[in-house]
Amino acid sequence: MIEPHSSPASEAKRSAALSSAIAAAGITLLKLVTGVLTGSLGMFSEAAHSGIDLIASVVTLLAVRASDRPADETHNFGHGKVENLSAGFEILLMLGSCAWIAYEAAHRLSHPAQLKVAFSVWPFLVLICSIVVDFSRSRALRRAARENHSDALEADAVHFGTDIYAASAVLVGLACSYIGQRFSVPALSYADPIAALVVACIILFVTFRLARVTVDSLTDATPQEVRVQLHRDIVQDLISIPGILSVDRLRVRRSGSSYFVDLTLAIPRNFTFQRAEQLTLSAEQAVKRRLPTADIMTSTVPTATLSESVFDRIRAVAQRANLNIHDVSVQQYDGGLHVELHLEVNETMPLRDAHDIASALEASIRDEVPDVTTLLTHIESEPSTIDRASATPPAAALERNFRAVAREFRDILDVHDIVVTRAHGGAANSLQISCHCTLPDALPMSRVHAVITDFEAAFRHDHPDITRVFIHPEPATDNRR
Repeated sequence: MIEPHSSPASEAKRSAALSSAIAAAGITLLKLVTGVLTGSLGMFSEAAHSGIDLIASVVTLLAVRASDRPADETHNFGHGKVENLSAGFEILLMLGSCAWIAYEAAHRLSHPAQLKVAFSVWPFLVLICSIVVDFSRSRALRRAARENHSDALEADAVHFGTDIYAASAVLVGLACSYIGQRFSVPALSYADPIAALVVACIILFVTFRLARVTVDSLTDATPQEVRVQLHRDIVQDLISIPGILSVDRLRVRRSGSSYFVDLTLAIPRNFTFQRAEQLTLSAEQAVKRRLPTADIMTSTVPTATLSESVFDRIRAVAQRANLNIHDVSVQQYDGGLHVELHLEVNETMPLRDAHDIASALEASIRDEVPDVTTLLTHIESEPSTIDRASATPPAAALERNFRAVAREFRDILDVHDIVVTRAHGGAANSLQISCHCTLPDALPMSRVHAVITDFEAAFRHDHPDITRVFIHPEPATDNRR
C-alpha cells in the first residue's frame, strides 16, 4: 500500500479535515438531542444537515488522505480526482436530505396538530453555539482550501458556511413559533416548518453550486481561477521570454490540488535543439511562478519569422530534411537569386541516391524561396574517417611571406600561432596552414569576412601548393584564445 505524502501541505489539509469532522460530530449530536427534546422540525432538519456535514467531513478526510498518494503505474496523473468523487458523494447526500426535509415540512403544514413545539432555552443556545463553531470552522477550512487548492476542503467550507444561514433561519422559526404559542397567534405556528423549508432551499442552492464545480473538475474544465486573469498573466509571461514567438495553446486542468498544464509554443525554426530546450525550461519556470504545483507538458512548433534571411530559409529547408549543408552563397542579378551550396552525404552512398537527395532539396528550396532563379548544389562526401596529418615546422621563408602578405592589409594587426601541416589522406602530401589573426574590436563581421577571404586568396596566389588556409579571427583586446 502506498502511503500518502507527509509534506506540510498534506498535513495541513488532513488537520483541517479532521478538525472539521470533530466539530461536525459535536454540533450534530447537540442539534439531534435538542430536536428530540423540543420536537422542532427545524431542529431536526438542522440536525440532518449537520449529520450530512459530519458524513461529508469524514469522507473529505478519507479523500484528502487518498488524493495525496503519489502517482503510480495505475494512476499516472495521481489520485487528485478522489477529492472530486468525494464531493459527488456529498451531493447525493445533500439531495437526499433536501427531499426528506421538504417532505416532513409539507406533512406538518398539512397536519396543523403536529405544529406544536415545546418551549426551551436549549435550542437557542445550541443554535448560537452552532453558528459560532460554523463560522470558525468555515474560515479555517476556506483558508486551508485556498492555500492548498483543495476541492474537498472547499466543499466542506461551503457546508459550514451555509450552516450559519440555515441555523439563523431555524432560530427565527423557533422564536416565531414560541411567540405564536405564547400570544395565541396561529399564523406564527407555521414558522418552524417554513424555516425547515428555508433550510432545504439553502441546502439545494449549495448542492447546485457544489455540483457545478464537481462536474467541471471531473470533465477537466479550465479551473475558474485560471479562466480569465491568470490565463492572461501566464500568456504574457511566456510572450515576454526572448525567443518565444507566440503561445499557440495553453490548456489547464486541475486534479485535486494539482494542476496539469498543456503548453504549445511557437519558436523560430532555425533554433537548435539545445536552444529549444532552454526555451522550454524557461517557459515551465514562468508557469510555475503562477502555478507552483503544476505538472507541465510543453511542445514546440518551429515557425518561420519575418526577420529570416534567405540563408536562414535555405538552412531551415535542409534542417527539415535532416541534411547538412555549408558554404551557402547567394547572388542577385538579372532580377533573380542565384544560389550555390555544398551538400554533405555519406561517403558510401551511390551517386544516384545522392543526386536524388540533392534534387529533392533543390525542389524544396525553390518552394520555400520562389525568387531563386538558379540553384547549384555541390555534392560532397562526409568522410567517416579522420584525415591523418603530421605537423611540419614552417619554413622560415614561408612564414616570412605569410606575415608579409598580412601586412598588406591595414585591418590586420597581427598574425600568430602559425601551424603548417602535411596531410597524408586525400590529395597526396597536401600542405595546410592555420593561424590566429588579430583585427580591431569594432570591425563588423562583413568586413572581417572580406579581409580574411582576400588575405587567404593573396597568400594562395603566391603559394598554389597550399591546399587549405584556415584563419581564426580575434579581437585586439582578446587575441590569445
